Amino acid sequence: MAKTPDDLGTTRDGPAPLTPRRRAQALAVCIGAAFLTLLDVSIVTAALPSMEHGSGLSSAQATWAVAGYTLTFGLALIPGGRLGDEFGRREVLLVGMTLFTLTGVLCGLAPDATWLVVARLARGAAAGLVAPQVVGLLHQMYPPRERGRAFGYYGACVSLSTAIGPLLGGAVLQALGDGGWRWIFLLFIPLDVLALALAAQLLPGGRSGARGRGRGPDPVGALVLGLGVTTVMLPLLQSGTWGERRWWLAWTGLALLLCFVLWERAVAARGRRPLVDVRLFRQRTYWVGTLVAGALYGGFTGIFLVLFQFLQQGLGYSPFGASLCTVLFTAGSAACGIVSGRLAHRMGGPLVIAGTALTAAGLAVTALVAGASGPGDSMVLRLALPLLLAGCGTGLVIAANQTLALRSIPRREGSTAAGVYQTGMKIGTSLGTALAGSLYFGQLLATRGDFAAAARAGLLGAAGLAAVAFVVALPGLGLPTASSRPGAVKPAPAAR
Repeated sequence: MAKTPDDLGTTRDGPAPLTPRRRAQALAVCIGAAFLTLLDVSIVTAALPSMEHGSGLSSAQATWAVAGYTLTFGLALIPGGRLGDEFGRREVLLVGMTLFTLTGVLCGLAPDATWLVVARLARGAAAGLVAPQVVGLLHQMYPPRERGRAFGYYGACVSLSTAIGPLLGGAVLQALGDGGWRWIFLLFIPLDVLALALAAQLLPGGRSGARGRGRGPDPVGALVLGLGVTTVMLPLLQSGTWGERRWWLAWTGLALLLCFVLWERAVAARGRRPLVDVRLFRQRTYWVGTLVAGALYGGFTGIFLVLFQFLQQGLGYSPFGASLCTVLFTAGSAACGIVSGRLAHRMGGPLVIAGTALTAAGLAVTALVAGASGPGDSMVLRLALPLLLAGCGTGLVIAANQTLALRSIPRREGSTAAGVYQTGMKIGTSLGTALAGSLYFGQLLATRGDFAAAARAGLLGAAGLAAVAFVVALPGLGLPTASSRPGAVKPAPAAR
């Protein structure tokens, strides 16, 4: 069978294939950029008390300093992915990293709370421009049989950045005291600049697909999508303050997302290029993979809020000591992510199914162990094995699931497809954090301060979301179908 440009690692008007050495260097740059943007999601959590004291943040502003970053990150993913597919992934990544660096300086030098919150919102949007370009570039640079290994390293980066953020934040604060929250941002500026310089030098340039008449931006689609994602995520990110409006906003958001799908179909039918080609969702592995990613990320990210609250408030651990509890989770996830990436092309479906089952089981055991704890117990030791199992399960899923989800997507749609996939992850993360936090604090109130019972409730909620990922993956990725084979998706027609 003749090879297509996608098979050869090129596009019809794209750059020539990279040498193995240059591709390895570009992979390292992509992983570094992804790590820096994802680290910023979690590292600020450990610094919140210091930020509240040092900059006069109110409780609402403190919430927005963390949740607002996640919201604008999620809002920028799909438009950012389309910009990368249209104008060049390296070019959009450079713009995103430049803005990410500048907003980091603004956060570190913020003179007051309002300045800090606005800078965090802008920083999240900059990170949202970078993230889909990283996945799109990996999709572009590697042929299908080698893509899993690249996604394995990317999955290890995701796991490390999620879990190591609080550890690094706690270490910086312990070393520098209350004023150390500014250095949470400023210490990483040199790394941001280095990543920016290396990206300009080493990443492949050029557009991923031909642009033509009628292929410009889709402002109506971007507006409807932004409103839909915002109304879905806001009550999740602010779950404790929205009361009766929560479900009204959620249903409104889902209705807006349905309107977005209908609009995108109409745009494609008129021969114009939509923001998202909805025919991507004809691929079973793609939509199933996106659902699995959302549920799994909701499960394992929800545990960090519960564990840090439980260990610090209930058992008196320091922020740094509490973060040590997650080290084995991180190590297991990173190691198994690399292994999973090497096996993803040959046995991706079974890896995802096994990984989701192992994650759900590990989180359930973690919940039971935490719920049976006493004041004198060493929780770091007691939780080590179940968290290691959950971390290994998560690592098995991340690389294999992303490889499966994107394997049938043409390179010219790689960044947009990655943006949709990552938006599902962000919504799942917000849902998981809201669910675990709601169960934890609700049980704490109902039991009048029983921290162990509260931790059990929150962690069981997280385990339940991981179980949902298993339930979706088992039938969805168990057997291949004609629609899951490479090349089944065709691009939207060009305007004549």
